Amino acid sequence: MSEDVFVACCAPTLAGLKTGSMFSFSYPNRAEMTADLRRLNGELAPKGLCVLPLRYRAGRALLYVFRPKVLRQDLSRRAAREILTAAGYRDQSVARCLSRLRERLLTEEGFPHEIGLFLSYPPEDVRGFIENKAQNCKLTGCWKVYGDEKAARKTFEKYRKCTEAYQRSLDAGFALSRLAVSLQ
Repeated sequence: MSEDVFVACCAPTLAGLKTGSMFSFSYPNRAEMTADLRRLNGELAPKGLCVLPLRYRAGRALLYVFRPKVLRQDLSRRAAREILTAAGYRDQSVARCLSRLRERLLTEEGFPHEIGLFLSYPPEDVRGFIENKAQNCKLTGCWKVYGDEKAARKTFEKYRKCTEAYQRSLDAGFALSRLAVSLQ
């Protein structure tokens, strides 16, 4: 896998600013994807990160890079639990939520709206997106904002600066394992 793509899509997650990031990457076959993800997980797991394939279709993998401990905290918030329950997530353990998300990604067109909860989007914005059918947002950036516009602008800027700094560090020869911050 291209480390440039990984950093461009996941720098805030590597830095510990964001619970998870998601991106698509081409692999000629599942075996090559599995080998690459095994290598990445070996490098990143000691820093509290996990790389999980959510879907593999037509030579493209949808990859989820996340911090399991932080995801557990995010999904345990009352507002997140309410959204997950409404979306049919019966058992709300991290493993079961990821399993349900994968199932929905495999069986439904597009992305299930609750996916934002797995990507550090504020629950109020995820709920706003669902209730407004992706219309009438206050701001569009890394996600559509329905709640605190000022806080979202600050977060978008923080993510942008982080990504730029991580890209410079990668260009200077830093390995992914060195760029990943340990939150354990």
